[in-house]
Amino acid sequence: MESMLNKLKSTVTKVTADVTSAVMGNPVTREFDVGRHIASGGNGLAWKIFNGTKKSTKQEVAVFVFDKKLIDKYQKFEKDQIIDSLKRGVQQLTRLRHPRLLTVQHPLEESRDCLAFCTEPVFASLANVLGNWENLPSSISPDIKDYKLYDVETKYGLLQVSEGLSFLHSSVKMVHGNVTPENIILNKSGAWKIMGFDFCVSSSNPSEQEPKFPCKEWDPNLPSLCLPNPEYLAPEYILSVSCETASDMYSLGTVMYAVFNKGKPIFEVNKQDIYKSFSRQLDQLSRLGSSSLTSIPEEVRDHVKLLLNVTPTVRPDADQMTKIPFFDDVGAVTLQYFDTLFQRDNLQKSQFFKGLPKVLPKLPKRVIVQRILPALTSEFVNPDMVPFVLPNVLLIAEECTKEEYVKLILPELGPVFKQQEPIQILLIFLQKMDLLLTKTPPDEIKNSVLPMVYRALEAPSIQIQELCLNIIPTFANLIDYPSMKNALIPRIKNACLQTSSLAVRVNSLVCLGKILEYLDKWFVLDDILPFLQQIPSKEPAVLMGILGIYKCTFTHKKLGITKEQLAGKVLPHLIPLSIENNLNLNQFSSFIAVIKEMLSRLESEHRTKLEQLHMMQEQQRSLDIGNQMNASEETSVTHVGSQIDKVFNNIGADLLTGGESENKEDGLQNKQKRASLTLEEKQKLAKEQEQAQKLKSQQPLKPQLHTPVAPVKQTKDLTDTLMDNMTSLTSLSVSTPKLSASSTFTSVPSTGLNMMFSTPIDNTKRNLTNGLNANMGFQTSGFSMPVNPNQNFFSGTSTAGVSTAGVSTMTLGAPPTLSNYSPLSSAPAAGKQAPQRPADMSALNNLFGPQKPKVSMNQLSQQKPNQWLNQFVPPPGSSGMGSAAMGSQVNVMGQAAFGMQGNPFFNPQNFAQPPTTMTSSSSASNDLKDLFG
Repeated sequence: MESMLNKLKSTVTKVTADVTSAVMGNPVTREFDVGRHIASGGNGLAWKIFNGTKKSTKQEVAVFVFDKKLIDKYQKFEKDQIIDSLKRGVQQLTRLRHPRLLTVQHPLEESRDCLAFCTEPVFASLANVLGNWENLPSSISPDIKDYKLYDVETKYGLLQVSEGLSFLHSSVKMVHGNVTPENIILNKSGAWKIMGFDFCVSSSNPSEQEPKFPCKEWDPNLPSLCLPNPEYLAPEYILSVSCETASDMYSLGTVMYAVFNKGKPIFEVNKQDIYKSFSRQLDQLSRLGSSSLTSIPEEVRDHVKLLLNVTPTVRPDADQMTKIPFFDDVGAVTLQYFDTLFQRDNLQKSQFFKGLPKVLPKLPKRVIVQRILPALTSEFVNPDMVPFVLPNVLLIAEECTKEEYVKLILPELGPVFKQQEPIQILLIFLQKMDLLLTKTPPDEIKNSVLPMVYRALEAPSIQIQELCLNIIPTFANLIDYPSMKNALIPRIKNACLQTSSLAVRVNSLVCLGKILEYLDKWFVLDDILPFLQQIPSKEPAVLMGILGIYKCTFTHKKLGITKEQLAGKVLPHLIPLSIENNLNLNQFSSFIAVIKEMLSRLESEHRTKLEQLHMMQEQQRSLDIGNQMNASEETSVTHVGSQIDKVFNNIGADLLTGGESENKEDGLQNKQKRASLTLEEKQKLAKEQEQAQKLKSQQPLKPQLHTPVAPVKQTKDLTDTLMDNMTSLTSLSVSTPKLSASSTFTSVPSTGLNMMFSTPIDNTKRNLTNGLNANMGFQTSGFSMPVNPNQNFFSGTSTAGVSTAGVSTMTLGAPPTLSNYSPLSSAPAAGKQAPQRPADMSALNNLFGPQKPKVSMNQLSQQKPNQWLNQFVPPPGSSGMGSAAMGSQVNVMGQAAFGMQGNPFFNPQNFAQPPTTMTSSSSASNDLKDLFG
């Protein structure tokens, strides 16, 4: 590493020493800083060319330096001749001003060690480009070493030389006398310029039409720097000691040959025997054929042959050469137009710039950057031309590297960024915004490019706003997030809210929808979505734009909308918008589709959350139970017995409710953990465990509903007893008034009721025609209906029965809709037996006779419960059977007839009434009389 640094240091020191020694003391150094040695040029490549800058303006220049050390080998008078020749050439060049001649910035200055003058910036001489690197530094610049001329450069370069010679011959009346590759300089832009007027000859009679140019005889004894290059010299110089403008045209022909032949001239001249060489050359020229010019392009080959003609009058003049078809190339013509651009008016320039984009792709990049770009950027000072020039500059920028763009183009665009008029400038920049953001450094983007976009969004022109909103999504990924969040988005929102143009409002929404993916999720939820509710317009296009933003946010993987936002803000905003009258069917369908999708997502997410929460609660409950079990195991032994007692005391209640107490197992387990137990205690504990296990294995007791099932046991036939009892009723004076419809005892078919018995008796023993079932039983000693509170006729588990010696019992109850009646007082002779009389059935026949219509079971079932009950319940205040007894009969008959044990109307609880017992047959008769009379 140290050796490399030392080598670099020595190289820099050597170069600095060379420059210092060459230029030190020269007056040129007072105004110009001399830089690196880059090229060589002039007669014999004697001039060293350096980079330089003017100290006052920092303008770039080229410094030509002739080091007098090169002529130290010559005698003093020869040195003087060389210096005079060099001075003459520079002085002549300084006096001449033409675009095809090298421009002198500072005249020649002489010091003790050197000659120096300054010109426009220079790249190299044509001789250097063609491979002649004489008088160049040892480390040749790669720019020169690898330089290759493009066809358009060659064509236009030769055209420029021809135009320069035309200017000298026609306007100045001068013969250059030494047109060689050494005296053709390529400037920084690539233009070919003529220099080296050391041997120029002016016309002796400039006023006449036929100028005459005096010519000096060739003196081989002079130093080579005092003589022109004989390889490019016309034969008449040597052989006839004459020169004219055609002599320069011969030199142009040899230069053209050298350009197409890798820098080699057509003839090599022996400077020691110059006359013999030229004589031989003259013979070759007279026999020159096309085979000798194969390296020259065919379209210009004939013209080169004419230029090399022995006879000067046959050679084309300079003006004729500028018009040959070889120079009618599109690229050459374009470059030529640029060189004459300052002579054109704005209309001509605008037409030319409009067609330039079609030509630029055909030109080499180096030509565009060196020749065309500087000419274009120079037009930025003319505001009217900027809209025509700017598209071409940006087109060139696309082909440039980032470094070239920053170095060559961006400095020129800086002032244009700030121009607001004409408005087309802003439009062009917006269309190429992706290019600017890609190649412009971040600082310049923030300071120059983005402010231009902000101005476009705030511009009064609707067209500018629309264009800006349309192209922002194309380069949104190139904008840094803080600028987009804090500067760009607020301006888009303002444009949407404040504009009166529907197109701007819709484009604002579309723009926001397209750049959502570059925004942060919470910024969208907190800033963009609430903004949508502020939009006042209800046009279908605006509503669809709002829907689009909601849908993009909802479906985007990166963004999404939380269920809280969906339920609280989004859906309450979307649903009213969906029923706007301005929407058509397709638009409404789009709204509904998005709303359904949101609702589906909301339902699934919240359901999932609740399920997870439920699972967590169940897990927590299990953990709590486990903790309680662990805590109960750690309690003292003294509390175990009491826990077991509590468990077994609550067993009955748990069995009734179907629940199980978990404390039973805990108590048993805790008891097992006692430290020391006696044998009796262990046996007792084992029995308790078995009992607890049995209780646990039993199914919980549940109330079951049972339908009444006929018992297998046959009831006793009491028909004869009934007949005897009925006979005793004949002795009573029974009056049979007409019964109202509400109190009539409706006859029932014999197969329907089974009033007090679950099994019917044999029909052959019936002799009653009153419609009652013969299963009804009565006692001869009396009629009593005591109530058994433990009897339940609705559970279906017990069967009612009547015996001859016993008393029939049934549960009495009144429906809640009936008035409560006090129990009937029993007749005084309750225990006496009625006297026996003959069986007279007329009273019953009159009471239960066929005068009343019979009711079928179907008709009975169709009557309402209250209506059916009213047929058996006497009106309030009437004498007869008590409401409890009557309710009992109705209940039994209704249950048997309708099978409505499960009907709530027939619930025994609804008929709960204090029981009443009647044991007197006479009171029973009175009750029947009151009931049916």
